[in-house]
Amino acid sequence: MMTRLPRLCCLFAMTFCPIASGQQLSASNAESRAALRGTLESSCWDCHSGDNREGNLALDELLKQSIGEQAAIWEGIVRKLDTRQMPPLGETRPSESEYEALTDSIVQLLDRAAADQPNPGRTESLRRLTQLEYQFAIRDLLALDIDTSEMLPADESSHGFDNITVTGLSPVLLDRYVSAAQAISRLAIGVRAEPGAEKTYRMRPDITQDTHLEGTPIGSRGGIVVNHVFPQDGNYELQAWLMRDRNEELEGMHGTYELQFLVDRKLVTVFSVAPPPRGQSDKLVDANFTASVSISAGPHEVAVVFPKNPSSLLETIRQPLNVHFNYYRHPRIEPAVYQLTVRGPFEGKVPKSTPSRDRIFVCYPSDQEQEVECAQQIIRKLARLAYRRDVTDEDLEQPMEFFKLGQAENGFEAGVERALAAILVNPQFLFRIERQPNTLPLGAPYRLTAVELASRLSFFLWSSIPDEELLDLAANDQLLQPAVLQQQVQRMLADARAKSLVQNFADQWLYLRNLDSAIPDMRLFPDFDDNLRQSMRQETELFFESVVREDRSILDLLRADYTFLNERLAKHYGMEHIYGSHFRRVDLNSNAHRGGLLRQASILTVTSYATRTSPVLRGQWVLKNLIGSPPPAPPPNVPTLEENTVAGNLPVRARLEMHRDNVACAGCHNLIDPVGFALENFDAVGRWRDSENGTLLDVAGGLPDGSQFDGVTGLEDALLARPQLFVQTLTEKLMTYALGRGVEPYDAPAIRQIVREAKEHDFEFSYIISGIANSLPFQMRNTQ
Repeated sequence: MMTRLPRLCCLFAMTFCPIASGQQLSASNAESRAALRGTLESSCWDCHSGDNREGNLALDELLKQSIGEQAAIWEGIVRKLDTRQMPPLGETRPSESEYEALTDSIVQLLDRAAADQPNPGRTESLRRLTQLEYQFAIRDLLALDIDTSEMLPADESSHGFDNITVTGLSPVLLDRYVSAAQAISRLAIGVRAEPGAEKTYRMRPDITQDTHLEGTPIGSRGGIVVNHVFPQDGNYELQAWLMRDRNEELEGMHGTYELQFLVDRKLVTVFSVAPPPRGQSDKLVDANFTASVSISAGPHEVAVVFPKNPSSLLETIRQPLNVHFNYYRHPRIEPAVYQLTVRGPFEGKVPKSTPSRDRIFVCYPSDQEQEVECAQQIIRKLARLAYRRDVTDEDLEQPMEFFKLGQAENGFEAGVERALAAILVNPQFLFRIERQPNTLPLGAPYRLTAVELASRLSFFLWSSIPDEELLDLAANDQLLQPAVLQQQVQRMLADARAKSLVQNFADQWLYLRNLDSAIPDMRLFPDFDDNLRQSMRQETELFFESVVREDRSILDLLRADYTFLNERLAKHYGMEHIYGSHFRRVDLNSNAHRGGLLRQASILTVTSYATRTSPVLRGQWVLKNLIGSPPPAPPPNVPTLEENTVAGNLPVRARLEMHRDNVACAGCHNLIDPVGFALENFDAVGRWRDSENGTLLDVAGGLPDGSQFDGVTGLEDALLARPQLFVQTLTEKLMTYALGRGVEPYDAPAIRQIVREAKEHDFEFSYIISGIANSLPFQMRNTQ
């Protein structure tokens, strides 16, 4: 489907734009000029019926308006021209040089109008930290790395990202933040730990545990490994339970096994796991797997694993599946760990040193008279980082009141704990606040302060608060200098915290977060488990991270001749001589069928159904995320594809014919489906195939620009033939993520400038990021 544009506005591009820009179009004769006119006229075509209410506007009336006043319409025309969706396929189309000449004419006028009247748009004045931003902020503020997903609810997504709808704070959510602040401050200080408190970690039931799992000690198999923060020095109980089937019977009990408990990779105790005597219940077999351990406060790695026995595999014609977790289809062949509970402290003592305490206590009073002065020093430092700006004496008043309450109850450290909790629920911490000058008229653009720019930059690149260096540069306005800003962008991209661009941006842009809910039909894909699911995700995350870390061209996301694999994923791909659970970079040859994003199982799986591939989902994904031309939602009352109306053994292409035969569906599906057909060599879990149900696959595909090709290689080549489309789309996604709002037509000139400048450097990732950081929408804002 296409967006309907006013017919006479389309004609305007043929009559006004070339003249106003002082350029003549490249049409050499009346026939080609008519084709160009038809190009814009046909933008009024729509795959839905409806009246064009602007179609009877007088041309001379429209010409009275400047192109800046109609910028949104013209940006829509430019997008249709860029993606070659004007005119529709099957009609007379201009040559590439004519397309480019017309587009350049309009773009020059739009960019000139934007320069004359800057419009940076407006982000919300108050934006709450997302769940992940809150977690990373706690990590960087308190040196406390915890999972906040149990403390705070997930945020809703808009425009593809979850940092856009976070403008409110309901009473229920406020209660969650208060509880989180109290729990975090107790954990960080360690003066008021709850005796005998429990924390349970549970394994997903679809994890196969008869091989080594990444992160577990070498020489082990299965089990569970967690990084647990212990609040105090003291004794703790570690208790483990084993997996049971639906009948509540232990799984995989075929002999006697050892179960090892380890803390920081050091063996604590070993339990023997043996089946009960014949005829007796196994209810008590794992009832007493509890170890009592003395552990110092702070973060420690706790593991419960089975030693891996030497294994040999008889050579057979039919190799066994890699999956063992389902009692009815693929039962476990050995016992597996279900959950680990950490209980304590018992006889706990306030620690002297932990990473959090070392970060918080920048001073310590030697007597009671020094407590208030030291507390002010601690609170001032914490508040400056938490509030992302220099703090005033007024900012210290409330935390100091809480300090005095805690001090009166239980001493100096209890007072610091109370003050810290007050900081963590302060709106200055929970919200990103951008204030506008009171002296400017409504809608006037203004430049952000250096402090606000520092906050935007840190949440863009780190999803977290600015560090001391960035705040210091912002405090004296040095960050506003382009050279200093560029240096900070490079420093921040090289920092380990820039991995948030993978965990937060890429995971949402590429739909990797949807993998956790992807459950292929086990009858059709019996070799799928959570081990494979997480391997798929890690391949794409490591791949994207390599482009960021090595500052590669973002075109390598499509054309790379390498990927990252472990043994589990390599087997899934049918690749040999890759062993072990750890990931490593693998260079690929042309016969590997692997490489860029379009060849990775994570994306191919989340764009499929449980039982089959979906050219529609895959086509939509490519159009939306790689080309920036998402199809509109289907019209109402369009029937779904009924599986039982066609032969079930037909390829998906043949089954989709009924949609393309439907007039109400054909316009859009003729754009979407050919893109997805090119990926049909990959099944619903991303494995390569040449046929489906004995029928040779037809992987002929096409793009809305009319290009035709075969298979994934042809699709990649077609996308790379006009790389600016992909670069512009990724820049728009990054801009949306960076600003916390959707990209609007008035942002297009800034995005085009970023793409033009990055082109001179082969579209290296850092130049895209630097371009965004220096752009008008990122550094400025409109009043309201």
